[in-house]
Amino acid sequence: MPRDSGPAPTGIDPEQLWLRPARPRRGRKPAFTREAITAAAVALADTEGIEAVTMRRVAAQVGAGVMSLYSYAPDKDTLLELMVDHVSGELPSGAPPTGDWRADLRALAHLQRALMLRHPWLPAALATHHTPGPNALAFVERALAALRPTGLDGAARLEIFAQLTAFVAGHVAHETARTTVTRSPERAAAEARYLAAVAADGHHPELAAALAAPGRPLTPDATFSRFLDRLIDGLATD
Repeated sequence: MPRDSGPAPTGIDPEQLWLRPARPRRGRKPAFTREAITAAAVALADTEGIEAVTMRRVAAQVGAGVMSLYSYAPDKDTLLELMVDHVSGELPSGAPPTGDWRADLRALAHLQRALMLRHPWLPAALATHHTPGPNALAFVERALAALRPTGLDGAARLEIFAQLTAFVAGHVAHETARTTVTRSPERAAAEARYLAAVAADGHHPELAAALAAPGRPLTPDATFSRFLDRLIDGLATD
């Protein structure tokens, strides 16, 4: 997030952020809440990208003075933590595991992908997000319960969930970036001719064989499902 004027960041205190009531440190009661501030920041990021989220812009969205926002989010890193947990509340966390951990993991990954597609800034935010809040922890709890049939200990199950989340975030970031690139039919045809020529030159037999193989569905949903299946099928359970 871009820096703008205001108090210097002091680092995130998870206890202060998640375990204590959200209230201003001083002054009279304002006409907004931490939830309203966070929702405004999320809406701004959804429409204009995470770079557009500054304390000044968010203050304007909620009709507050910029300095008053620092009573709720002392720096932009804290605001980002609040945003991540806010959208994590869209993830359903109450469904009991089915007992089929692979099927459950697939379902969880599809839920994560849908969330990240709704909020394209989220994959990048997760790379610097270190203090899961109550909504995120509820989803973690669901994932750990789904992995119980593997017989793995808690640390290994946490690692698997982190690996799954990293995969989904990376895939969605790539998927989203590709949708912003416009390729003309002429460019696509030129690329196809180029690859055909390379495959026919005799120096790339593996590529030639790969290009000659039957094609697979290339829709975003089908591609994600194939990649996800390979990841889950490769997870060690011993």
